Amino acid sequence: MTIKVPVVRNVLEANEQLAEKNKALFQQEGLLVLNLMSSPGAGKTTLLERTIEALKDKIRIGVIEGDIQSTYDAERIAQKGVLAVQINTDGACHLDSRMIREALKEFDLSQLDLLVVENVGNLVCPAEFEVGEDYKVMILSVTEGDDKPLKYPLMFAKSSVLLVNKVDLLPYINTSVELIRKISLEINPKLEIFEVSCQTRTGLEPWFDWILERTPHYRRKA
Repeated sequence: MTIKVPVVRNVLEANEQLAEKNKALFQQEGLLVLNLMSSPGAGKTTLLERTIEALKDKIRIGVIEGDIQSTYDAERIAQKGVLAVQINTDGACHLDSRMIREALKEFDLSQLDLLVVENVGNLVCPAEFEVGEDYKVMILSVTEGDDKPLKYPLMFAKSSVLLVNKVDLLPYINTSVELIRKISLEINPKLEIFEVSCQTRTGLEPWFDWILERTPHYRRKA
């Protein structure tokens, strides 16, 4: 085990160095960049669809889709009228800075205000790998239970926003949003939490406002 530690550390350090270069490029272009993370099935793509529908007439949006295989999610997003670039990791459980750097070649960043990176569905690896984002945003579906902050604390510690999704299902399951809030804020007192349903569109407006308040080009236009 001891010989693996420096190898892992070197990989993370190399990734962070490239992430800083990505971040500098994003700042130069005046972009807001979000790294959207969750377990599989929590609702990342549906949330992204709702967000694009609400904001595409106000800000210019691009999306990088990360999946182990398939282009299904990128095709869904492209149908909403924005450029979506697919990254297939072929087994890797996360996106990294190098993958994002390659995908950026498909965009004219000067024509974007917001870039969303939809990471691979996983509650462990994506939290460890910076890609140059301004904020990590995590989605937790209530169907996953209220024990996830205790089991995957790094994801909650690293995120700036937690979207508790599928709250329309609360009457049918034994999950406590209050407990999710309590434990999440004990891990990360600065975490902003939104309770939402992408199906009923409950609670989404404050999330949309959060994005607009942090989009540099939108602020200048306002």
